[in-house]
Amino acid sequence: MATLSPTSMIRPFKHPPPNGPPRAPARIRCSIAEGTTISPSRTDGAGTVDCVVVGGGISGLCIAQALATKHRDTVPNVIVTEARERVGGNITTVERDGYLWEEGPNSFQPSDPILTMAVDSGLKDDLVLGDPEAPRFVLWNGKLRPVPAQPTDLPFFDLMSIGGKLRAGFGALGIRPPPPGHEESVEEFVRRNLGDEVFERLIEPFCSGVYAGDPSKLSMKAAFGRVWKLEQIGGSIVGGTIKTIQERNKAPKQPRDPRLPKPKGQTVGSFRKGLTMLPEAISKRLGSNVKLSWKLTSISKLDNQGYRLTYETPGGLVSVQTKSVVMTIPSYVASTLFRPLSDAAADALSKFYYPPVAAVTVSYPKEAIRAECLIDGELKGFGQLHPRSQGVETLGTIYSSSLFPNRAPPGRVLLLNYIGGATNPGIKSKTHSELVEAVDRDLRKMLINPSAKDPLMLGVRIWPQAIPQFLVGHFDIVDAAKSALRDIGFQGMFLGGNYVSGVALGRCVEGAYEVAAEVSDFLSQYAYR
Repeated sequence: MATLSPTSMIRPFKHPPPNGPPRAPARIRCSIAEGTTISPSRTDGAGTVDCVVVGGGISGLCIAQALATKHRDTVPNVIVTEARERVGGNITTVERDGYLWEEGPNSFQPSDPILTMAVDSGLKDDLVLGDPEAPRFVLWNGKLRPVPAQPTDLPFFDLMSIGGKLRAGFGALGIRPPPPGHEESVEEFVRRNLGDEVFERLIEPFCSGVYAGDPSKLSMKAAFGRVWKLEQIGGSIVGGTIKTIQERNKAPKQPRDPRLPKPKGQTVGSFRKGLTMLPEAISKRLGSNVKLSWKLTSISKLDNQGYRLTYETPGGLVSVQTKSVVMTIPSYVASTLFRPLSDAAADALSKFYYPPVAAVTVSYPKEAIRAECLIDGELKGFGQLHPRSQGVETLGTIYSSSLFPNRAPPGRVLLLNYIGGATNPGIKSKTHSELVEAVDRDLRKMLINPSAKDPLMLGVRIWPQAIPQFLVGHFDIVDAAKSALRDIGFQGMFLGGNYVSGVALGRCVEGAYEVAAEVSDFLSQYAYR
């Protein structure tokens, strides 16, 4: 499909406006021409676009792709603006010396929305899926213990005592204290429903692995809403599960897209050359509608219900007139931009906490792995999680070379380790060498032979503000921000990104489809048309 060069999509004013010459620096108005991957607007010949997506991370790109593939009749004219010189946000894949590793998110759950996005982006043949039988481990009392892969495994795994298993079973059936009259934290919900052992040995390390968060502060409703909802609809976790299955069986089944692959079991996915293939493929499809190194500096409301966005770009100041805006940048950046317009919106968006996390990638020779950690002579599995009570600093370790093919040279093991988070924000002040030493020290306690040689350090990436925390009251804050924007007449201004949709890559994609539908609904009723 043909694309246009970036210069063909922007026009400087060629003649002075009626009220005199333009003030320096001159404004540039954005227009879309025929032949791009997104059709030109049919409503305005003066350069007004239908939607500007602010932020070229995975959420912003997927929103633009969803608009282009699902809603092009109502939103034919979209641009994506990104302040940095590359797309993808925190998705960062590095390839060097026979290694391929991630320094941000490491994989995704292969749900239909993310598979659809991959297929629509031309990546079907590049999808790679992990072994659904690959075990996951939790460190407990100095030993890596397998996590049950399915309910039938529960009686046989040694991570919990018999009493702990019975408490979890009875609680799941509804034999437990009733819900309190307030929004529960993850810790409160799990201890009440499933007992202390499930929380301390399974859920607490899981929170560290997904959110790098503190489960005593994370909201169960916001962070793990699907599990929280089970108790709401069925009176217990088991009751809610049964009711959900019954409702699903009653509902008419929509035919599944025949283009999509069919993952087997509970697995995770990536791409042949890493996760960065997805944002790069979407960006290529969108062509010159993606604007890099465009830093948004101000937002103003127009009399016709649209918006004017002003950017600093490599070519000078650019002014874009648009009917709708989707803000997918981090909430703290959006807060700064909204401050001149609405203190209430800015205050709400400033409340989300993003703790620091470091991704530390190291490699060892295979013989450095402890014999008891090998399966058929190989390190097999997804990886391991470390409860905070177990005396290690590292949150968890991904067995990258076991999870996906062609991640490390023969005879080498590639390990991606995460350290920091809400319970350890001090990692920001550590050097790269200190972080590698901390990871290596932890791994020698359970996975690596104490006498093994020092690891090969491949990459250390410190994310000062890594993952938004879905704390108790999270949804109230999101609603307050949206309400504040409505109060100042900012219809057509949408909030997106991981602090709205969820932090997992799959939830970002699902949220992108949801926001795209909202934008389409808004523009289909837009008075300016």
